[in-house]
Amino acid sequence: MRLVVAEDLYLLRDGMVRLIEAYGHQVVATAATGPETLEALRRWRPDVSVIDVRMPPGQSDEGLRAALAARAEMPGLPVLILSQHVEQLYARELLADGYGGVGYLLKDSVFDADQFIGALERVAAGGTAMDPAVIAKLLSGGSPGRGLERLTEREHAVLALMAEGLSNQAIARRLFLSDGAISKYTTSLFGKLGIVDDQDTNRRVRAVLAYLNRS
Repeated sequence: MRLVVAEDLYLLRDGMVRLIEAYGHQVVATAATGPETLEALRRWRPDVSVIDVRMPPGQSDEGLRAALAARAEMPGLPVLILSQHVEQLYARELLADGYGGVGYLLKDSVFDADQFIGALERVAAGGTAMDPAVIAKLLSGGSPGRGLERLTEREHAVLALMAEGLSNQAIARRLFLSDGAISKYTTSLFGKLGIVDDQDTNRRVRAVLAYLNRS
């Protein structure tokens, strides 16, 4: 994969670059400010990018704004956002365009190398990789969306793990169920959400976006 790494803290940025390259991927550019990030995304159109939310010059949400601006110009451009804390508004803005290829992880997750690289690969493939803490925050106090109120408790659990980016096999292991049972739950929840089998659409991504954008 070709990546852009946008992080203003040198040690963290350099550490991520080394980690990514150790897994056989290529970092084509790095950025330390919001404007640099947007310029790099426009120039390189990377397979996926790692972008810190808060970056100079304002140290507010420059990284996120750069990611949103790039995805507005290049719909579906895969981005993985890193944040020190869960920011519900930021996560919702990232999900609002309805495309896949999005991730939102807390920086603590970067210290688990396999999990971090796995998240990058899922996002690059057009999927989602949401930190469990982000999912919990998004769903707290939200009102049921269209079709979501029809899901059973088990279907909600399956969909929440799907939002983390887990495969059916991984969900089965987490819930101590068979692969066949998970397949039945996913088929059922797709039907309840009105998500038809379309070769041009990733049903898992559409279900996750509906779930996380419920309020």
